[in-house]
Amino acid sequence: MTHPTDRVAFIGLGVMGAGMAANLARKGFDTTVFNRSAAKAKPVVAAGARLAPSARDAVEGAGVVFLCLPATGDVEAVLFGPAGIAARLAAGTVVVDTSTIDPVATRGYSERLAAHGVMMLDAPVSGGQKGAADGTLTCMVGGPDEALALARPFLAAMATTIVHIGGSGAGQVAKACNQICVSANLVGASEAMALAMKMGVDPARVREALLGGAARSAVLERHVQKLLDRDFRPGFRTTLIAKDLSIAAKALDDARVFAPVSAVVLQVIKALAASGRQDDDWCSVGDLVQQLSAVPQEAGAA
Repeated sequence: MTHPTDRVAFIGLGVMGAGMAANLARKGFDTTVFNRSAAKAKPVVAAGARLAPSARDAVEGAGVVFLCLPATGDVEAVLFGPAGIAARLAAGTVVVDTSTIDPVATRGYSERLAAHGVMMLDAPVSGGQKGAADGTLTCMVGGPDEALALARPFLAAMATTIVHIGGSGAGQVAKACNQICVSANLVGASEAMALAMKMGVDPARVREALLGGAARSAVLERHVQKLLDRDFRPGFRTTLIAKDLSIAAKALDDARVFAPVSAVVLQVIKALAASGRQDDDWCSVGDLVQQLSAVPQEAGAA
């Protein structure tokens, strides 16, 4: 008899979910997927997954169910809506939500599922589209030890770093902390590049120098290079970081944390979205900073 955790379902095949689900299929897991737009499932099916006609059909018989959805309301709808999957989940199933959503809502969902014998992990990820495609994500996990033990082999197919942060909601708190750090870093780096350009100094060389010192960061390595290349194709869309930072801002406010930097960064990202760059990669915040700083376009080649 097949052990219930030998089958896995994956719901949500967007920029991140497609790569994650494809890695499960490529690494030999019996994978069934569902996405509202079936066309987005094609590369995942090509990797060996099966496409189900509905989310409920996808989770039938699965011992582990992954979600990768845009927002808190989407997760609630997929779990508990009129066509929600909760009614189809057998006792002992583990739901692994890799979405970035509200930590308080997450705790509520976990409690509702636990009442039916279903365990839930909040397991948001960091590493971007490339990390999802390469299987090198960092996963921040909240939830029961037992659930993580069952889900860990599947998580290892898509993440090289898996950290159990604590109980339910702790993974979402860690992701909020991550987004606060990286967004403040990117806005600061964008200002630094604009300063170099305005002063007639080659920003690429400034970046090279900064990478050798205390300013070194993943943001400086990856996102600032995309900015200097003016490559604004979406790896992580502006609308998504705006959503994540709004979640972080609510958590900061609820916890009564003094957070002036986060407040300013959120306003900058909201301005970026309002400027028409909502579907561009979020490194385009550097382009907004340059525009507001009156940096000539040719300055990047100084």
